[in-house]
Amino acid sequence: MRVHVVSDVHGAADALATAGDGADALICLGDMLLFLDYADHTQGIFAELYGAENAREYIDLRTARRFDEARQLTAGIAARLTAARGTDLRTLTQEAIGKQYTALFGALAEPAYLTYGNVDVPQLWDSYRKPGHQVIDGGRAVVGGVTFGFVGAGLISPYRTPNEVPPSDYAAKLDAVGPVDVLCTHIPPAVPELLYDVQARRMETGSTALLELIRQTQPRYALFGHVHNPLARRVRVGRTECVNVGHFRATRVPYVVQL
Repeated sequence: MRVHVVSDVHGAADALATAGDGADALICLGDMLLFLDYADHTQGIFAELYGAENAREYIDLRTARRFDEARQLTAGIAARLTAARGTDLRTLTQEAIGKQYTALFGALAEPAYLTYGNVDVPQLWDSYRKPGHQVIDGGRAVVGGVTFGFVGAGLISPYRTPNEVPPSDYAAKLDAVGPVDVLCTHIPPAVPELLYDVQARRMETGSTALLELIRQTQPRYALFGHVHNPLARRVRVGRTECVNVGHFRATRVPYVVQL
């Protein structure tokens, strides 16, 4: 069975439209939305709403981990924006999200198996997904005789992305999955080589509970994304091949696994 896996789509609907070509199954590990593009500050919902130059300043502040100043910047811009447009920021943001989700779920082939990333809005997915899009978070699916487990979201971080959960909640979802052949998550297990982003020059957040489940149950593969430029894309933990499937917005090519 040939499986194509994507993660960190971040608005690349045109490439997503062909990601399932030739595959027996297509899996998406989340982060479909593009809020902020660190490589091109003119792209994404933030630049659309706040302006490209404000997006550049916001990126610089976040990169420097000056989070309070970044929030102060957006608060001031938001007040002026809502006054100028005569509507609240939440409405404007949801409209921008809706445009992206319409294009992304419209491009995504059926059938497909999906879980959420940290830069996703789970409560909106049912409004845009097709009947053949099976969303799983803390559950399992059997495809071609192979058992896949899925756990979405990220862990709480200083970046305050839309879909972050406490470690205890994340661990509970892992417990609900249990032993599987292929474990699919958005974030990596807490292995330093998998967490360090060589371009951002920082450690991203991984899960110790996920690493423990891998050690205990030894799935054939643990597949994930989240870290766009990892120090290592593959690390073996016991018999398990842990693989970062790649930053799809940048590569525009799915990761292919034969099972």
